[in-house]
Amino acid sequence: MGCDGGTIPKRHELVKGPKKVEKVDKDAELVALWNYCALSQEILRRPIVACELGRLYNKDAVIEFLLDKSSEKALAKAASHIKNIKHVTELRLSDNPAWEGDKGNTKGDKHDDLQRARFICPVVGLEMNGRHRFCFLRCCGCVFSERALKEIRAEVCHTCGAAFQEEDVIVLNGSKADVDTLRSRMQEKRMRARVGKKTKKPKAAEAVSHPAAGEASEGPSGMNMGKPEASSLDPREKKVGPAPRSAAASGSSSGKAGKPPCGATKRSIAQSEESEAYKSLFTTHSSAKRSKEESAHWVTHTSYCF
Repeated sequence: MGCDGGTIPKRHELVKGPKKVEKVDKDAELVALWNYCALSQEILRRPIVACELGRLYNKDAVIEFLLDKSSEKALAKAASHIKNIKHVTELRLSDNPAWEGDKGNTKGDKHDDLQRARFICPVVGLEMNGRHRFCFLRCCGCVFSERALKEIRAEVCHTCGAAFQEEDVIVLNGSKADVDTLRSRMQEKRMRARVGKKTKKPKAAEAVSHPAAGEASEGPSGMNMGKPEASSLDPREKKVGPAPRSAAASGSSSGKAGKPPCGATKRSIAQSEESEAYKSLFTTHSSAKRSKEESAHWVTHTSYCF
C-alpha cells in the first residue's frame, strides 16, 4: 500500500486542507481590460467604441454580435445590455507618441513595458493604461482623464467644444460601484425613452382623429349636412359666375393681336394687301391656275398635280 522502501510521507501530502484562493495578477488584468475587446477578446483596433457601462469594444465585433441570431449569442454576457448600435459611442482617442508597439521588438528579445499605453489624455498627458481613471463624453465621444475634468472644470468639451452635462460623463473600466451607478443610470434613461414613445403615440392618434371629427359633425345649426363643402363657401364666391363671351373674346383678341375676332368676315388672299411673292404661294393665285391644254385628263386629273 505504498510507503515502502523507506519513504516518509509528510502531513500535507496525506491531509488535504482548504484550497488557496488564486490571486489574479493586477498587471495582466489591466492589460486585458485596456488593450483587448471585452466581447471578442481581440486586440483593440480602430474604430473603438464604448458602451454605457464603460467597457471597450471593437466596433466590428459589436456589429457582428447584433447581427448574430444564433444560440451562442446568449453566452456573451459582456454585451447583453447592447440592443442596437445606438447604445455604444465611438471614441475619439489621442495617440501616444512614445508608444512603439511591436515595431521595436521584431526579434522578441526586448522587454515589453506593460505600463506603456497606446493612448493618452490630450489635456494632461496621462497614459490610458489603467493606472489612472479615464472617462469619455457620451455626447461627442472624446476621452479624457478624470484628473483633467476635475482640474479644468468647464461645461464644454476640451477638444471639440461640444456642450455636455454631468450625465454624459461615463467612466471607462470603472470599479464595481461605478458599474452599478452607470447601470442604474442606463436603466432610468431607457425607461424614460420608452415612456416618451408611449406618450407620443396617443398624441399623434388624437391629432389625426380631431380634424376628422370636426368635419363629420358640424352641429345642429341649420347648416347643410349633406354638402359641407358647398355650405362653407362664401356667398360672394357663389355669385361669381362664368365671364361673358364678349369679355372673353376681347381678352383673347387683346392677348393675340394677329388673330381676328370670331365674327369677322373671311377674305381671300387675292383681296389682301400682301405682296405678289407672298400671294404666289397659294393655289388661289393666278400663277397657279392653268389652261385646259395644260390640265390633265379627267381620269388622272388631280388639282394638286402640276
